[in-house]
Amino acid sequence: MADTFTQRYALITGANKGIGFEICRQLASKGMKVILASRNEKRGIEARERLLKESRSISDDDVVFHQLDVVDPASAVAVAHFIETKFGRLDILVNNAGFTGVAIEGDISVYQECIEANIIAAQSGQLQPNEWAKGVFSSEDTSLNEEKVEEVLHEFMKDFIGGKLQQNHWPPNLAAYKVSKAAVNAYTRIIARKYPSFCINSVCPGFVRTDICYNLGVLSEAEGAEAPVKLALLPNGGPSGSFFSREEALSLY
Repeated sequence: MADTFTQRYALITGANKGIGFEICRQLASKGMKVILASRNEKRGIEARERLLKESRSISDDDVVFHQLDVVDPASAVAVAHFIETKFGRLDILVNNAGFTGVAIEGDISVYQECIEANIIAAQSGQLQPNEWAKGVFSSEDTSLNEEKVEEVLHEFMKDFIGGKLQQNHWPPNLAAYKVSKAAVNAYTRIIARKYPSFCINSVCPGFVRTDICYNLGVLSEAEGAEAPVKLALLPNGGPSGSFFSREEALSLY
């Protein structure tokens, strides 16, 4: 969130590669102090070194690394303590870490990991659940709450375990990914209502050439980072509780 302080600090999760890495580069280039976070410590440290080597305008002090597993509460507490101790404030949080949830031989752990990685971080295209879930997620802001979103996720996992995804009209492909991202958009509205002084939005960066889509996208990683960076730098009083497809605010349902 933008403010009157000269120096601002940004935390980007899942930032050792892809769009997250580019968001770090662009924010640091714009004068932010960036915390590059990733689950794998070795890859995160290497990513920071690569960023400094490739971007001469970014100094050693502009980017720091900290390990963060977004589904591990202890890890989240550790990075929060680090930021509070070292910087005393955090102005921008980009929840970039995610997981596709492509199931192999019906492995429930893959679906569970997708739900956790894509949803838990947001709690601290074509993203359509089934008709019942759409009705829940499109509720008026005053009636939509975390309990209702969690009910949708519970029903989805129950139907997956029971082999009823098709019967109950959940998405036929990448079901966990689509449902979890739809839930993220719902959580965005809930959290934005809860913290009205912050700008809290969700964004689809476009079809970007990254590992998560087997490098089949049409946009470069730098292009994919542009919209998240623009939203991260919104001034006070900017839009909040919205879903953006790149730089265009959309109504989901």
